[in-house]
Amino acid sequence: MKNRARVPRVVDVKVQPPYRLHVTFDDGVTRDVDLSDDLWGPVFEPLKDPAFFAEAFVDHGTVGWPNGVDLDPVVLHGDAESAKPATPRPAS
Repeated sequence: MKNRARVPRVVDVKVQPPYRLHVTFDDGVTRDVDLSDDLWGPVFEPLKDPAFFAEAFVDHGTVGWPNGVDLDPVVLHGDAESAKPATPRPAS
């Protein structure tokens, strides 16, 4: 992770179906973020519905959805890796 003086804030988001976001930050950076491989786990299950995913909005400096899910703006900005599910280890 890069050393940051401050957390970037999302100022605009546009949905690019089915699971991409075009995100604009307060420092002028814009990024296209593909979340198609990151919608795992029960909290993200509703976002797998493209119609619900399309309800993304700017929420307190990041991207959120009506069910209360929001994303880390540092990860969206590209300054940190998103968490991935642990790979199960084979039983010994």
